[in-house]
Amino acid sequence: MQVLLRDVAARAGVSLATASRVLSGTRAGVSVRSREAVATAARELEYVPNAHAQALARAGAVHVGVILHDVSDPYFSEIVRGVQCASVEAQRMVTVCNSFRDPERELACITLLRSQRVGALILAGSGLDDPSYLTRLGAQIRAFEQSGGHAVFVGRHNIAGDAVLPDNVGGARALAHALTDLGHRHFAVIGGPAVLTVTRDRLDGLQAGLADRGIRLDDADVVAGDFSRAGGAAGIAALQARGSRATCIVALNDAMAIGALSALRDRRIRVPDDVSLTGFGDIPITLDVMPTLSTVHLPLTAMGQRAVRLALEPPSGQARVERVAAQVMLRESTGAPRAAA
Repeated sequence: MQVLLRDVAARAGVSLATASRVLSGTRAGVSVRSREAVATAARELEYVPNAHAQALARAGAVHVGVILHDVSDPYFSEIVRGVQCASVEAQRMVTVCNSFRDPERELACITLLRSQRVGALILAGSGLDDPSYLTRLGAQIRAFEQSGGHAVFVGRHNIAGDAVLPDNVGGARALAHALTDLGHRHFAVIGGPAVLTVTRDRLDGLQAGLADRGIRLDDADVVAGDFSRAGGAAGIAALQARGSRATCIVALNDAMAIGALSALRDRRIRVPDDVSLTGFGDIPITLDVMPTLSTVHLPLTAMGQRAVRLALEPPSGQARVERVAAQVMLRESTGAPRAAA
């Protein structure tokens, strides 16, 4: 059980204000007897001053901390843009930390931000399917909130807490329906890291949508990716090595889809004449590549804004989840398969 300042004051028989003055090193207006009583009570109760709570009280919780996978990824830079817009409106400073999808670095970032004047903490990006990591993360978040902070997750549903959740499953399922409506029956997928929940969610949604239309996606139709542009190009090489007969390739994020588009062009495979291609997320550059990229739109900037507004509200005692709809955007990179055209 956490020992509070009021527990020390009660044991010493002094007021809360007197105990606070003694433990902060203030001697003015405090008798020697009171100082000794407070010091004895603090020692007996093993009281540890809460430096984070003291910093929040002094600073007025003026900082918002953001931890994300990689700010150079346009998916996350759009979320950060939303965080910054909402923080400016609320007159808050923003500190951004990159975890580079390293769970140990992410936990270290939380510790670092707790040591700073951070009153609101936003963790953006997919969660990890790792029970040990989730236990440690949960402990860090509870400690942060017990000391007066408020944490909000963006895109994570495998840990309890306030969250802004995009509909990855529903968006992928709707994408499968839209692509089968074009006439596609043979699909390949460039996936993401297996340990990330977003990979599982989007793949599950895609498989469910294809199953709705009587189509099975085999394990051989899915190649590993890492959510980077280079990972998309490597995915095309892997599919070609397997002799894939897919008429439509679904990359589970836009960065990989753009890398795949470049790799297909290098191999003189035309999009969408020879094969259709889609991404997921709808980062701004999807409208600038040629052909324009079909994808699933997520309101990334708005997600960042909503996370900040939620984080600056007092915790309710129960997890609050704001769900964000996804929308299929069919553009020039998809069309009817050649045999059906």
